[in-house]
Amino acid sequence: MSDARHVTTIIDAHQHFWDLDANYYPWLQDPEPIAFRYGDYSALKRNYLPADFRRDMAPYQVVKTVHIEAESDRARPVAETEWLQKLSHQESLPTACVAHAALDRPDAHSILKEQSSFPLVRGIRHKPAAALSPSEAKRGGLGSMDDPNWRRGYAVLGELRLSFDLQTPWWHLDAAADLARDFPTTQIIINHTGLPVDRSPEGLAAWRRALEAVAAFPNVAIKISGLGQMGQPWALEANGPVIRDAIAIFGTDRSMFASNYPVDSLVAPYATIVAGFLAAIADLPLPEQRKLFHDNAERIYRL
Repeated sequence: MSDARHVTTIIDAHQHFWDLDANYYPWLQDPEPIAFRYGDYSALKRNYLPADFRRDMAPYQVVKTVHIEAESDRARPVAETEWLQKLSHQESLPTACVAHAALDRPDAHSILKEQSSFPLVRGIRHKPAAALSPSEAKRGGLGSMDDPNWRRGYAVLGELRLSFDLQTPWWHLDAAADLARDFPTTQIIINHTGLPVDRSPEGLAAWRRALEAVAAFPNVAIKISGLGQMGQPWALEANGPVIRDAIAIFGTDRSMFASNYPVDSLVAPYATIVAGFLAAIADLPLPEQRKLFHDNAERIYRL
């Protein structure tokens, strides 16, 4: 795969590990499956550890990774971080992590402070309440980015120098733009390209407008990942334009490659995702490609 010659080292800005014997992951271990955008995810219900990741990432040289909280037991939000800290010490992966804390809980401050005490932790992810479709989206709901309780917890991130990984559909990015404006010192990192699930011309036009609104704020970056579509293999024809549009909107200083592995193993081998991203950005100068695959993640996640 000659693409590997062009970008020699990769930082994967969004990946997951889990050990079903060490921690409790309701979505992976409970009998009833959750609604999942890729459909059947039963293939993920197994341990996934650094040895598995190293096997999957071949032939590419992934030198660092950022582990994003994997929706483990919400009653024990620090347990996953404790496990990851030990795993990193033993395996040299992950390099850093984004932990979980429910920002709208009364104990958010103490949980955030405890999470921030781990050397591995760079930021927090707490998925805000979200509507299922653009037509149902409303501002001001409980648990949303407008909720005063949620914002009270969010304000603590700046005090603790933590970034925020935002996973929400694009139709809530207007609220994210307000969040970026009101908390300009807190780095926001949009997950999974803003979830452009609707690939119709109208759906993609609305997604682009939403990205443009939030990209106006310099403290917002984007991870280009999670581009699989239910029932379809990962394809450059479908995803290349989305990759290029996201980069055009955010620029090559605020966009990052990420694999979302092993979740995106449901739609493609790791090498397919990397090769597809490389093909999508092949017309960019090599220094810009290196920013997207390595330098931006190193800077934004302080690696």
